[in-house]
Amino acid sequence: MTDQYSDFVNTPFGKNVAQRLGLPAPVRLRRYEPGQILCESPVLVAGTGSYAASVRSLLTNAAVSVVGSLDELGEGRLGGIVLDLSDARRPSDLAALPELAAPAVKRLARNARVVVLGTDPTQLTDPVQVATQRALDGFTRSLAKELRAGATANLVLGPVREGGTGEGVSQQAEANVGEAVRFFLSGRSAFVDGQPVRVSDAAAQANPSVDRPLDGRVAVVTGAARGIGAAIARTLHRDGATVVCVDVPAAGEALARVANEVGGTALQLDVTAEDAGRRTLDHARTRHGGLDIVVHNAGITRDKLFVNMDESRWDSVMAVNLASILQMNETLLGPDGLGEGGRLVCLSSQSGFAGNRGQTNYSATKAAIIGLVGALAPQLAERGITINGVAPGLIETEMTGKMPFATREAARRLSSLQQGGLPVDVADTIAWLVQPASAGVNGQVIRVCGQNMIGA
Repeated sequence: MTDQYSDFVNTPFGKNVAQRLGLPAPVRLRRYEPGQILCESPVLVAGTGSYAASVRSLLTNAAVSVVGSLDELGEGRLGGIVLDLSDARRPSDLAALPELAAPAVKRLARNARVVVLGTDPTQLTDPVQVATQRALDGFTRSLAKELRAGATANLVLGPVREGGTGEGVSQQAEANVGEAVRFFLSGRSAFVDGQPVRVSDAAAQANPSVDRPLDGRVAVVTGAARGIGAAIARTLHRDGATVVCVDVPAAGEALARVANEVGGTALQLDVTAEDAGRRTLDHARTRHGGLDIVVHNAGITRDKLFVNMDESRWDSVMAVNLASILQMNETLLGPDGLGEGGRLVCLSSQSGFAGNRGQTNYSATKAAIIGLVGALAPQLAERGITINGVAPGLIETEMTGKMPFATREAARRLSSLQQGGLPVDVADTIAWLVQPASAGVNGQVIRVCGQNMIGA
């Protein structure tokens, strides 16, 4: 679905009209392409926390120019800001936010990135320390709403070392935080805005390469025939994975096209079938030698006001969006399923957080996914497997095109980025979560919604 308004205001005439009338002016977002530099230079790295030094090293190794102050910047603009407040333990420490960040934010370039680094407050016990670190969440979300011209702000919360401080964190913690910073600075995170991500010090393997981090991995994507599912299959293939594309027999022709496009295989099956998990696992092992990644993307909507909701609408949504995942996981997470280094991603929705009129059935299943991810994460971590969720907001698909015009336009503009996302935005977030180096992110549900003003 084309956003004609965004196309218009990105022309010289349209931009002038928008400025004169005070209309929203969404810009074309910087999205990832293989070979693309991590972030536009230079990036300001400031703060005295535990991660600043390793982030500077990461950026330097990625050929990104790093400055430590605006004096070093000169007259140019910043491609990004990384502000490390992981050592903040008292409210007075938060004075570094306006002191360091306010002048720098004024110098941000188009499509710039702001990443705030903190310490996971759930791992702290002192109330003052918890409150201080929790403040970074509210700060980052609010700053994201103030940024313009495609800029985003996100929060990465690292672990504390044994003893409850953020000082002297392990090299593994530094590496895991660094991978999250890499994602948020990159074009992969174009439509992720105002979001916090907690990162552990779980052992992680290095990615095989920057442009093909999924080389040698076998992935299953359900609902892969069209829309977001097809974009996930294409993106995982782009990043090096061999993809098994799964969808219902009725979508067989479209499914075959996607599978052929990505050089993978097509598996026609109904995910609600009792043997869906076994057939999926057997196919991956027989045709490709194993299974490393599962993306539960298949889902349906059967909308109706709750008082008019019939049994078939309720049951069918529950069966596809939730029960099928639980049933398939019994096999996919069984003894001969995903092993150490395995990655599982479930598609939730913005509706799972905020609800949506006429979608009590759909929202219930998507909220259930959030609960499932959080509950399974500690169990799977013991086996070296991660499970995460992705919750899309308004994404430009065929379904979006069927929305009433006024509803669609309002939904597009009611986000910090003032536009809808693309299927590739969801896919790129998933592709990051399933990388070998992303083992430190587990039990998270990341909203890919451009920081929608409702429920974000």
